[in-house]
Amino acid sequence: MKLKQWSGVISLGLLIALSSCQVRQENTIDAKVKQLLAQMTLEEKIGQMTQISIQVVSKTRGTVDQKHEIDHEKLVEAITKYHVGSILNVWDVAHSPEYWQELIIQIQNIAIKDTRLGIPVIYGIDAIHGANYTLGATIFPQNIAMAATWNPELVRRSAAITAREVRACGIPWNFNPVLGVGRQPLWPRLFETFGEDVFLVSVLGEEYIKGLQGTDLSVSDRVAGCAKHYLGDSFPFSGKDRTPAWIPERMLRELFVPPYRAAVNAGVATIMANSSEINGIPVHSSYFLLTELLRGELGFKGFVVSDWNDINNLYRREKVAGSQKEAVKMAVMAGIDMSMVPYDYSFYELLLELVNEGSVPLARIDEAVSRILRVKFQLGLFKNPYPESHAIQLIASAEAQALNRQAAAEAITLLKNRNHILPLAKNRKVFVTGPTANALSVLNGGWTIVWQGNEEALYPSEKLTILEAIQVKIGKDKTSYTPGVAFDIVLNILQAVQMAQNADVAIICIGEPAYCETPGNIDNLTMTKAQLELVKAISTTGVPIVLVLAEGRPRIISEIVDLADAILMAYLPGLEGGPAIADVLFGDVNPGGKLPISYPQYPNSLMTYDHKTSEIVDVNDYDVQWSFGFGMSYTTFDYANLRLDTTVYNPDSEIRISVDVTNSGDRSGLEVVQLYISDKVASVTPPVKRLKGFQKIYLEPGQIRTVDFMLTPLDLEFVGRENTRITEPGEFAVEIGGLTRNFILE
Repeated sequence: MKLKQWSGVISLGLLIALSSCQVRQENTIDAKVKQLLAQMTLEEKIGQMTQISIQVVSKTRGTVDQKHEIDHEKLVEAITKYHVGSILNVWDVAHSPEYWQELIIQIQNIAIKDTRLGIPVIYGIDAIHGANYTLGATIFPQNIAMAATWNPELVRRSAAITAREVRACGIPWNFNPVLGVGRQPLWPRLFETFGEDVFLVSVLGEEYIKGLQGTDLSVSDRVAGCAKHYLGDSFPFSGKDRTPAWIPERMLRELFVPPYRAAVNAGVATIMANSSEINGIPVHSSYFLLTELLRGELGFKGFVVSDWNDINNLYRREKVAGSQKEAVKMAVMAGIDMSMVPYDYSFYELLLELVNEGSVPLARIDEAVSRILRVKFQLGLFKNPYPESHAIQLIASAEAQALNRQAAAEAITLLKNRNHILPLAKNRKVFVTGPTANALSVLNGGWTIVWQGNEEALYPSEKLTILEAIQVKIGKDKTSYTPGVAFDIVLNILQAVQMAQNADVAIICIGEPAYCETPGNIDNLTMTKAQLELVKAISTTGVPIVLVLAEGRPRIISEIVDLADAILMAYLPGLEGGPAIADVLFGDVNPGGKLPISYPQYPNSLMTYDHKTSEIVDVNDYDVQWSFGFGMSYTTFDYANLRLDTTVYNPDSEIRISVDVTNSGDRSGLEVVQLYISDKVASVTPPVKRLKGFQKIYLEPGQIRTVDFMLTPLDLEFVGRENTRITEPGEFAVEIGGLTRNFILE
């Protein structure tokens, strides 16, 4: 037998062995869960379903000037009287790793030593872009920027570093990734998504989960992931956070379910429910979404946690329950396993009443608690619920910082470069201005050190703003600066104009202040008037303008696009964003980012790339400022010889596609090769095209590379008129790099 064949046999044998080992491990855990459950009282079971915020058991809140302090008596009461199974959050400021470890040890000591069964607490945190509630940790670009890298490996590695740094603090559960498909650019949580395309979101979300969880949750540098917010939260009709969505079932299954299917297939441990409603049905009350679809169809085995106070909101806000008690019954019977109460023990008390009076069956309680305990066993919390003191040394390693800077640089997307003004020579005199030029909060956004990310004083002083990074790059003697405007307030535009006249180029940094969730709601997607006026005023000098956009969503800038000679989209690039932007501006890095969203040109023309033909006939058009997948480079790439292995495929075929890509410029660069499929005729109106594959490649000048893709007829599926996934025969078109080829599926 040849060596290659032996390798296949060995690999198959290893896979079988690993699979058998995993099955035995799962069976062992299930047996332990069953045994423990049999020993628990009703009160202990309901306590496991109760999650409170750290505020409930705190003496003082953490602020800029005040250290957080736990209230030991309240903590003992929570765990021994109410049997609380989970605690979350900070109040209000990120902690040092040392304090996190001290806090977790205190919590687990009570849970293990002072309770009858010694069930550990599972602590949860929103580590949205790195361990953002740990001081000194690696803070990565936000998800929208990670999506702009189109680099699944980079996403997976960033998640692994996040897991390592979160678990080093003693926290085993991360409320991430956000798997909403970001198709409403007004939505203030757009920056938490991986963009507008269902395929891109599914691929990157799956890789993120693999990075967080690895193959064994009990390993000391892994955490349980939490796919959120199930389902449809990213498409609110009004664009405002936590407001209703109207999504027909076929559309829901086509666009919003697939990322969760990918997450379940990747083994995600937990899922968080959507705060709002779909078609008038609050998700927290939907048996169809939480049980029939999520568990019956997708096969999810972990536990579902509510979002912040959202069971109570079924009564207080959504008005589908006549009382708080009815809301608890409604949510638990729909499929919520753990309630993020989060300020009191009302869920515990009301659910206890409901079970005792027979309104909620004990079997449902046992089901929910079994799921929670199973995750705790998977995490190894029963063996060791404590943080490892030496793990603090793993936080913000040199490797992590290097990867962070790589991620920020790969995300940056060059949208315009008239007359090749970029990259800038390092001997040029540069004027820097704008409200995002000299702050770190604007490069990070919400979920950074504090909830809104807006406490500039708490950001690490050693990290560089855009201005500071430019000064380091070319010298302070060649750099001048004044802010010109705040985000919506004119400060000193006249002075900015005068200073620009003495420079060779003006770098104008505009965008958004830090925000997240509901405080980030806006009524107008257009960039603020003051920032637009700053650009217009400086354009009168004739000095070349380079715009840098630091923003979590695509603020409309159509009235100043023609005034700029170059435009960089930086998104929210994290703590290494300043140096990464400077690297791109001055040519030390060749930009390779691609838009994961369609960048709109007009406030009332918010179209996605995978629109329908009816949306672009007659006077209509896909009239965006820049299209999904767009991004320029300092080099050029040519595509040629798009080919298929045949033009007719049967339902069992593999569809093999190849294309040659050449770096036809004079410097090396990264290119994202994007494969789109168009269904020519379908029983449900097809989108004009849809992303079905991508590869990121690196090419030296003059280098040619053949890029291969392999699809199957399953990749041609869509949700048909009966709301089931189908593949129909007919003619399809493949598009890569502007080249197209047609084929037939029999």
